[in-house]
This record gives sequence, structure tokens and C-alpha cells, in this order.
Amino acid sequence: MSIERARNYLSTCGLDGEIMEFEMSSATVAEAALAINCREAEIAKTLSFLVEDKPILIVASGNSKIDNAKFKAEFHTKAKMLAFDDVEVLIGHAVGGVCPFGVNEGVTIYLDDSLKSFDTVYPACGSSNSAIKLTPQKLEEIVKYEKWVDVCKSAE
Repeated sequence: MSIERARNYLSTCGLDGEIMEFEMSSATVAEAALAINCREAEIAKTLSFLVEDKPILIVASGNSKIDNAKFKAEFHTKAKMLAFDDVEVLIGHAVGGVCPFGVNEGVTIYLDDSLKSFDTVYPACGSSNSAIKLTPQKLEEIVKYEKWVDVCKSAE
């Protein structure tokens, strides 16, 4: 189970006990914000793409969208999201629970600057009804990420 992969990863950081599980779905940004009782912008959504035929994740604020020009400037290619059916196979988590914890070998993770303006953010934990409350600094500390990027624009 995907949540177990995330839980095992978070246990190495001493945070497995911090995972919140909900009776309701938190698969979308709107559902997660409702389940947690926070603003949609505070949800740390994890988007999956293919770059040079390799899977990457971008963790960004829930109210942001990929800026195609910024993405192309950073990755030297057009933004191409993974097909729904490929996400779990390539990333290790299914759509609705994709997170930067316990991903498959070879998945490169990037953190988007859109997260930096929040005191706390809430990434999923591998299932469509889970999350964890972290500061952006703690997220940066525990995730094996490549670097911070600026590839999003606010949707507001």
C-alpha cells in the first residue's frame, strides 16, 4: 500500500506518528483543504511529469499552476504530465495520494518556490485520505530533493 511506503519513509524522520488520516477524501486540493480545515494554497500538491523520459515530481502550493514558460526555461522541455495510468507505476503512489515520501528509485523531486510563503503546508502521505503538517523548512529537510525551482504561477 502506498500509505505504508510513505509511513515507512516518514518513520526514518521520526514523523510517522504525525500522519493524519481522514474519513473523507483528500485526493484533490479542494478536498484536502476541507478535510484539514485550511486554505487550498496551504496544500502541498505533488505534480508528476516526464522530463527526458524520466519521472519527476514538483511539490507546489495548492493554489498554483505550472507556468509553461518557466517550466521550459528550467527543464528545457515542454511540461508533460504523466498519464493517469503511469503515475503509480513510475512514481510509486497513485493519483490522489502522490507525495514526495517513499517514491520509486530514479524519481527526481523538486520543491517549488510557491511553498516558501507559508508557515505550514500539508502534503499527502501516499493515499487519497491522508496528509501531514510540515513547515516548508521541515519538508526541505526530510525530502530527498534535487533543488528549489520557480516553475509555477498563482492561480488566484
